Amino acid sequence: MGKAGQALRQVLESYNISQSQLAIGLGVERPIVFRWYHEKIDPTAETVADIVKALNKINKLAANDFIQAYLGELALFKNQLTNQDLPLSDKVNVTVLAQIFNNITNSYKHLYFLSILDIIKRRNFDTLSPISFREIIVEMLANAWYPHNYFKLSFGKQDQIANKLDALDLEITEPILKFRDTDKKLLRTSINNQNLDNIVISINRYVSYRLIRPFFSQEMRGLKDYDVDPIIISLANNQFDTKKPLYYFNAEEPKNCNAIILHPDWIEYLEENYTIVRGWASWEWLNYMQQRNPSTPNVVNKLFMPQERDSLANQNKYWKTILEYRDIECIYSKVKLNNQLWNLIPTTKSVNSSKSNSLPSEEYFLDFVTLQHLGLTTYKQSVSQIKWSNDIETFVAELKVDQPDELLNLEILFNAYTKTIKPLISLATLQGFSPNWVYA
Repeated sequence: MGKAGQALRQVLESYNISQSQLAIGLGVERPIVFRWYHEKIDPTAETVADIVKALNKINKLAANDFIQAYLGELALFKNQLTNQDLPLSDKVNVTVLAQIFNNITNSYKHLYFLSILDIIKRRNFDTLSPISFREIIVEMLANAWYPHNYFKLSFGKQDQIANKLDALDLEITEPILKFRDTDKKLLRTSINNQNLDNIVISINRYVSYRLIRPFFSQEMRGLKDYDVDPIIISLANNQFDTKKPLYYFNAEEPKNCNAIILHPDWIEYLEENYTIVRGWASWEWLNYMQQRNPSTPNVVNKLFMPQERDSLANQNKYWKTILEYRDIECIYSKVKLNNQLWNLIPTTKSVNSSKSNSLPSEEYFLDFVTLQHLGLTTYKQSVSQIKWSNDIETFVAELKVDQPDELLNLEILFNAYTKTIKPLISLATLQGFSPNWVYA
């Protein structure tokens, strides 16, 4: 049958919610839930909305997971469904941020905000450097390229993103076409090599200013449209330390503006909550695109460019070095391992095949971190200081530790992995990967 039954079974099992509990919450007979659960029949769109409401009363996270697992029908429920809540802050007004996608008629605000997130993450959340309008527009075009080029999704009747992409003479290389273009680097370079002056002016005419309009909603009341942009610039620049808008501008007049500077407090908030904020923005973007492509199935897989996994040669070399100096066991099967490595942590071929793309149970998490700690400690003792410093850069960057040698402290390493990996596991579960895999 359809996707609703699969999503429902996944969520009830993950959150240990009984079919009877849900039936009571819905006010229906248990056999009805049983038939949904076993995909004998599929609930209607209206009933799915009721399921969300019932799950929300039982467990809000379960409701959110059910929504995410049932993304293909998102447009039918619109605002009836619960959104992911953005974490609150005592430094910035998160309630206002949550309003930036209200009352929209084209894709620009979604693409603009997602592109800002991509850029600041790539800059390691630098709080000082301005972000030029051109850099943001290039990122927007790169983010829109995949859904337009491969699936011709509509971005909205008033939207010009597709026309702007069609007007470019892009050199699309094999790594881009085979989705090996890490972080869209080659695609962005190809776009940036074009004459984009008119495109930057056209797309940026309103979006840079209107995106932060909610931060000054009271001051904007009753203004004529042609007065909005200069007043927003003035307000953002003059009240940057008091109202704390997301960013301010590098000039006082629209004709002289060509960059934004993000507020340091917002940079800090976005860095601390990046996974959640990007998930929320992606959710809003998907909702917008689903509504404009109602007859297109599975929009979620047509919106974000897949990435082919890079070669694991460096990871294999790293673990082979460790295995030369000591014996280690597979954290799943407890089998002693030789140099035949099959994953980001070493395991046997049979275990890796059994796990496939499933997400391991949390019961393995401590063993996983302990093995990483053992590997790091052994590697530190086995290679030169220069090689250690070079090879460990990825750990330092991804786990956000201050100094490389902090990786050798098991408690610090455990906390770093907890903050980094567990949100990713939650996000992967929401995106449909099977959780709680246990080796048998």
